[in-house]
Amino acid sequence: MKKIGLIGGLGPEATVDYYKEIIKAFSADNEDLNFPEIIVYSVNMSEFIGLMKQKEYGKATSYLLEKLNRLKLAGADFAAITANTPHLLFDEIEKKSPLPLISIVEATSREAVKRNLRRPGLFGTGFTMNASFYPDVFKKNDMEVIMPNQAEKEVINEKLFSEIELGIFKDETRNLLIGIIQKMVDEQQIDSVILGCTEFPLILSEPEYCGIPVLNTTQIHVNEIVKKCLNDL
Repeated sequence: MKKIGLIGGLGPEATVDYYKEIIKAFSADNEDLNFPEIIVYSVNMSEFIGLMKQKEYGKATSYLLEKLNRLKLAGADFAAITANTPHLLFDEIEKKSPLPLISIVEATSREAVKRNLRRPGLFGTGFTMNASFYPDVFKKNDMEVIMPNQAEKEVINEKLFSEIELGIFKDETRNLLIGIIQKMVDEQQIDSVILGCTEFPLILSEPEYCGIPVLNTTQIHVNEIVKKCLNDL
């Protein structure tokens, strides 16, 4: 098996979820306890988000590349960034990365193609919802990514950083998010919803809401990480 490298901490709750889901993938009929080696570099979320807020994208890219170099030195054979927002910088990071990387956005696009989806809605941080990296990748496969309206984007982003990233999962917040999904189904005819922040599956854990499927980016990413670990990708 290949050694897995993870850039974590963006945020910590999702990093724990990645680790648990990777281990779970190897747990069935694993009587000899043959689990993969996983190296996690948990970064300082405040430092990275601060650079993103200031649009210091060059410095943010260098910050993550430094961590990837440390994963390489620690023995990782490939790596994944356990968050959607840093994928705004993915193309530049990939060009200079010392390790092969698995993109969460490309993986999610491939999964959407398998499911014959055409018009997914996108939930994420403000950075993710206001950027073009999801629409650009999905457009290559003739899919249109639909965004919430500006007020909904602000509410989603506020709930992410004031509650969900901190491990606070309120029923009222879950119901608010489900309400936005329903509104997007009714008014924008979305046929699925991308949980484009790896904390969202911790509060929206069902496979579908409002009659449409959920694209759980954490699980989709984990599936490809496991395949790569087993040399199947």
